[in-house]
Amino acid sequence: MSNIYIGYHFTVEPKELGSEILIAELGETAFESFTETETGISAFVQKDLWDDTILENIRILQSEEFKIEYSFEEIDQVNWNEEWEKNFEAIDVDGNCHVRAPFHPKTDAEFDIVIEPKMSFGTGHHETTHMMIQHLLETEVGGMKTLDMGCGTAILAILAEMKGAQPIDAIDIDNWCYLNSIENAERNNCKHITVYEGDASLLKGKKYDLIIANINRNILLNDMQSYVDCLNPKGTLLLSGFYEQDIPFIDVSCTEKGLTYVKKFERNNWVSLKYVN
Repeated sequence: MSNIYIGYHFTVEPKELGSEILIAELGETAFESFTETETGISAFVQKDLWDDTILENIRILQSEEFKIEYSFEEIDQVNWNEEWEKNFEAIDVDGNCHVRAPFHPKTDAEFDIVIEPKMSFGTGHHETTHMMIQHLLETEVGGMKTLDMGCGTAILAILAEMKGAQPIDAIDIDNWCYLNSIENAERNNCKHITVYEGDASLLKGKKYDLIIANINRNILLNDMQSYVDCLNPKGTLLLSGFYEQDIPFIDVSCTEKGLTYVKKFERNNWVSLKYVN
């Protein structure tokens, strides 16, 4: 792959919700990095993976609820470290969990997680990660065999270990996420996290007491049976990465497979659901 990128610069109205949805949709294409701007977002894709139809299936661009305009340019040698340092904000959940970069000051939070994502951080990650952290903070996970599916930077696997869960498998299909999760687990002195590169096919024959899946609606629906098959009796399934309007689809998939709904968190139209086996 070359180091040449195509950068798209979107102005979005209304900005907050529109940017969240736009990032989620762009994330299902070849776009690999996002930064927030004063008027919306910028999104970046490697030139080798780009063509002029890349925005063809981005539904929000056709929505009458949002006004979105954009321009694009070719960018050589993007400095991702510089980009994410300019845009990455620490996540503080109820004063109990602080997710920060090395350059952020340490707080008195009980759970202090340091990550170095090495690329920009989409705002959608903040909403869904925040809610999944809320679920974990109020769940007794000590001694639970745990799966963090679609682990990203391994934030949730790290928090689970800090709360006493073990052993923990962290899985992501993306090679960058796989490598970064290993680094972040080591950075937080985790001893019980094993990171794998792959998809739900890796779950065959495995069993877990707690499954954390922060991905997106389509992947969750496609892989739900795999999650249920490897969830122990009385096990807990935490889901996020989708919107309020997606709940009926997720709920039907879970309940028809024998799971029981427990609780919901909601932030800016993003939701996170808890089910038990």
